[in-house]
Amino acid sequence: MIVAVDVDVASLGIFPSFSLTNRIGSPSMSVPPPLHLRAVLWLLLANLFWGLSFPLIKAQVLVHQQMLPGSSNWFITAATVAPRFLLATVVLLLVLAAKLRTFTRLEIRQGVLLGTTAASGMLFQIDGLQFTSASVSAFLTQFYAIMIPVYVALRLRCWPSGLILLCGALVLAGVAVLGRFDFHAMRLGRGEIETLVSSVFFMMQILVLEQGRYAANRALPVTLGMFATAAALFSVMAAGTAAAPGDLLVLWTSGPWLGFTGLLTLFCTLGSFTIMNRWQPKITATEAGLIYCVEPVFASLMALFLPALFSTWALINYPNERLTWHLLVGGGLVTLANVLIQLNPPPKLPAR
Repeated sequence: MIVAVDVDVASLGIFPSFSLTNRIGSPSMSVPPPLHLRAVLWLLLANLFWGLSFPLIKAQVLVHQQMLPGSSNWFITAATVAPRFLLATVVLLLVLAAKLRTFTRLEIRQGVLLGTTAASGMLFQIDGLQFTSASVSAFLTQFYAIMIPVYVALRLRCWPSGLILLCGALVLAGVAVLGRFDFHAMRLGRGEIETLVSSVFFMMQILVLEQGRYAANRALPVTLGMFATAAALFSVMAAGTAAAPGDLLVLWTSGPWLGFTGLLTLFCTLGSFTIMNRWQPKITATEAGLIYCVEPVFASLMALFLPALFSTWALINYPNERLTWHLLVGGGLVTLANVLIQLNPPPKLPAR
């Protein structure tokens, strides 16, 4: 999931001179109310698709483990992600076939950077999902919404504001509750730790997405570059971690596995990213940040009933999740922190 944050982060070391406004241009404040409402509704649909991806991936992983029980965790992760990006790449290649020669160097460069950071984030997120629930993973992924304003405060060489410190404390408390932090052993589980690591890469993806040098880039060429890069990285990883070459083909013989792959490709890859690139420019980045906080709520709600349906269809053991106090309290704290930080964005860095 990608979100734009309404702060200007210019004059940064690794990411030089860019502004965290919408990549396709700053949203117009004169957008007609009907168009604004349509944008909000479309972005809510994108969040629904991203929320759907968590139980879908969990089910697909279980199908993989059932078909190839000796697979390593990293092969399962790569074999889960590579097909959806390969298929999405093929679809966009067909759509943009006549325009391939018009791709600019900056569009290709941004697509490669986005694909690399997104792939790195998904690598840890999906591997972590094998060791935690879909709901917990969805909430912990939102940690980047707190890291970005903290990063901005550090770049300003000033102590983070009281609001940032409060939101950071809320997130840490929420993470501890969601991950059922063991205060005696002083550790979180593998799934929770890997999900937090993935959030760092998603933050980097946001920074790359909003660099000012790419403001004139077209959405679809950049998205194609992103998909192709992620597909190439995960395909190489899948080939390198498979126990036997035939394992790469076995999965494609499973109807449920193909079904889950198709749903992930259509809704959670092509659908969600296309909607985001089309409609986010119609609203402010602060509004977008608030809307994206709905993603883990959708994921948690769907995890209450979809696993049983997936289990019946795919003949796997994936029970429905339950509304535990850990999920309600921990998820509530993380969501509250995200909402507070989006309603009160930190000061802007001076432009170079």
